[in-house]
Amino acid sequence: MSPHRSDETRRRHPSSHAALAEQFAHPSERDVAALLNLYGIAWAYEPVEFPLDVDESGRVTRAFRPDFYLPEFDVYLEVTVLEQRLVTRKNRKVRDVRDRYPGVEIDVLYRRQVLDLLERHGLGVLAAGESSAA
Repeated sequence: MSPHRSDETRRRHPSSHAALAEQFAHPSERDVAALLNLYGIAWAYEPVEFPLDVDESGRVTRAFRPDFYLPEFDVYLEVTVLEQRLVTRKNRKVRDVRDRYPGVEIDVLYRRQVLDLLERHGLGVLAAGESSAA
């Protein structure tokens, strides 16, 4: 698959290809990438998708693609700036990955943590309209 595929295709089909750094799904992911760069932490954006459910023909019907992989730490990082009441589905997918892939470590950065980090480093804050998309 080409790294220039659409966001819809990239999200729906399993792939081990990383998206281009300019193709963040949400501005908060771009901001977290800036923080990782500030600290000199190597990262890959959405490099792998973890199948969670497959149908009888073996086709993936539900999967999870963490936002970042930090190879120096062997950790996946998921960024969510959703309002807390909307985070339940994402947390369930993270739990499902942990259950199905016990050797995989995933950490979640929640809205408050992202905002605190951005403020601490003078990188601005998320605009009000950005709070519901990631």
